[in-house]
Amino acid sequence: MRPKSGLPKRKALRRMPEFQYGMRANPAVVDQLNPALLSNPDDKPRHSVVSFFAGCGGLDLGALGGFTFLGKYYEPQPFEVIGAYDNDPKAVEAYKLNISDHAHLVDLTEVDMADMPSADILFGGFPCQDFSSCGHKQGFSGPRGLLYQKMVDYMRVHRPRIVVGENVPLLKGMKEGALLEQIVSDLTSVGYRVKCWFLNCPDYGLAASRRRIFIICVRDDLHGFPAAPEPTHVMRHVPIEEAIGDLVPITDESVPNQSQYFVATKATAGAGQGDQVSKRGEIGYAVRANAKARIHFHYELERRLTVRELARLQSFPDEFVFPFAAGPNVILIGNAVPPIVGHAVTSTIVDFLDTLENSDNLRSKAA
Repeated sequence: MRPKSGLPKRKALRRMPEFQYGMRANPAVVDQLNPALLSNPDDKPRHSVVSFFAGCGGLDLGALGGFTFLGKYYEPQPFEVIGAYDNDPKAVEAYKLNISDHAHLVDLTEVDMADMPSADILFGGFPCQDFSSCGHKQGFSGPRGLLYQKMVDYMRVHRPRIVVGENVPLLKGMKEGALLEQIVSDLTSVGYRVKCWFLNCPDYGLAASRRRIFIICVRDDLHGFPAAPEPTHVMRHVPIEEAIGDLVPITDESVPNQSQYFVATKATAGAGQGDQVSKRGEIGYAVRANAKARIHFHYELERRLTVRELARLQSFPDEFVFPFAAGPNVILIGNAVPPIVGHAVTSTIVDFLDTLENSDNLRSKAA
């Protein structure tokens, strides 16, 4: 049945008082969500991470692990984020509230890379709006199209062992592939071997449509290359009702952000994007970084999806709180790397680094 418009208007939550639900407010909650911040799993050596364009921290949370999502525990991993950077103050505040104080409000175009901390790993989900099907598709001519070069600058100065870039797969087809070829060329020019992984996120347990390209770089003095993560859900994708069905009877903040949603009026722009009704037995529609008109309708209830339901579709655990009004929260969620996909990608990097460490130890003993 087509959702009706004209539902009683529900006010978006006013901004939550700082730390009202935040994990940092209660050390026990922090430990429950993310022990990777507090302990060293299996006494493995920590790999330091600098995170560019970190947003609210989806990729970083996935790398750190130590959280539960849809009944599965994602193991802590031996990473240590020593600096996370973004130019969106709301993203930085959400990161600090949920992950750590290592987030900084910075415009990377104005930073001398020599002043940045050196790290073993560089993450960079460089802004995708100029390459996205939901954006203007301006490519390098767009205002954010060349921001990946800040990653290249960091690589040139600090020589991290591994670099993980993330963007939309449409990048591959723009200008007949020339844009991606140029990015790869720039990355290899500073002494790295590069491979692109095109991942269908539902194959890794995400309950929403989402495809991403991960651009993996390995410093050219290191032997071998990480293996692409093995899909875990190819035979059966997680349908939307498994991800959000238990939230149906909840209309208050006993689950953070569940009371935030928009009036169910029909979208007036975006070629009908957001007008679709989610379907039982199928994955949800892609979560876009665009509020109101591009939030899809619930498969059962006569309303659009709530902020918490969208966060579930992006695999954020319920303890991860989005502390703003509905609109900014949706943008943070839609821009994020799904944490469970980030965990899958970075777990293979841990395996690769373990192999390097073992090889180094064998060579040391032989010497």
